[in-house]
Amino acid sequence: MGPRLADIARHAGVSEATVSRVLNDKPGVGSDTRKAVLTALDVLGYERPARLRQRSAGLVGMVIPELENPVFPMFAQAAEGALAQRGYTPVLCTQTPGGITEDEYVELLLERNVSGILFVSGRHADTSSSHERYQALVTRRLPIVLVNGYADTVPAAFISCDDREAGRQAVNHLVALGHTRIGFTSGPERYVPVRRKLDGYRQALAQHGLDGDDLVELSLFGVEGGHASATRLIERGVTAMVCGSDMMALGAIRAARQRGLRVPEDFSVVGYDDSQLIAFTDPPLTTVRQPVNAMALAAVRALCDEIAGHPVSHTEYLFDPELIVRGSTAVASPRASAPVQARVASPAEARAVDGSRTAREASPRV
Repeated sequence: MGPRLADIARHAGVSEATVSRVLNDKPGVGSDTRKAVLTALDVLGYERPARLRQRSAGLVGMVIPELENPVFPMFAQAAEGALAQRGYTPVLCTQTPGGITEDEYVELLLERNVSGILFVSGRHADTSSSHERYQALVTRRLPIVLVNGYADTVPAAFISCDDREAGRQAVNHLVALGHTRIGFTSGPERYVPVRRKLDGYRQALAQHGLDGDDLVELSLFGVEGGHASATRLIERGVTAMVCGSDMMALGAIRAARQRGLRVPEDFSVVGYDDSQLIAFTDPPLTTVRQPVNAMALAAVRALCDEIAGHPVSHTEYLFDPELIVRGSTAVASPRASAPVQARVASPAEARAVDGSRTAREASPRV
């Protein structure tokens, strides 16, 4: 049964003649009125005529490393919304250990004739990996944009957070609180963002006349890597840590508590990303915020411009991070500054820590 003009007109608050003009895609109807008629059509359960259905401008691949770190779903969601507004249908490709590789995803996307591909923290960020795969895509004139990671041999647009500045901001904050033994942990050094954060960390320490050469522990990304690094650094007498991700920072907090240290009274921790729910951890995490929404929008704009044939500068666009101070950092205490008198908890204190941890784990937490 076709749509009844009277019902649609009544719902949209317009005349039947106006409804007829919209349904037949005739000119002379304002955009707001046309939108009201189409909304009425949808609400009343009528199918839009084929000529009025929004056509997809094409498929766009989004390749991200994983979904366990909340920052990657944030990127995917922000980019997906920006692509949809431009009429593109995103195809999300996430990698898991032992699953489909980045190169295999690219082959699948090419088979589906995607209009372009957006890579987030892909193998372009790995200095030990060949970048010929990206050069091959450029050679076949497939538009690509690469987020967080830079390779000067690939003629494409790069979108990155200023990781050096992130490292400097974290150190400057901790020094201002009186910390002088400041550790650093992140993922493997072969990744461009890790190298840059480490550079910023060392630059800031040098500016303050501090030495951190023996206070760097690079590990695996994630909670477990942060826990392992913090355990070793606490043994060396650090009173604060700069972490390469929020997940690593949560692992560092756990390691400190297992040693009987209070966060932030005895031990301060700074994360990186400011992913969702981090403000609600115990304690709320001080972190360096990565401007995910702005970066995702810039990446989508660059990709869509290239798809449309507009010239795009093949360079790296750096976005400023922002220090977000919460409850995991505090003024260094004299007791915490003493080299590894990392307080080993007394039996009574240990039972108290374990009891509070058990209580927290019984309720939802990040």
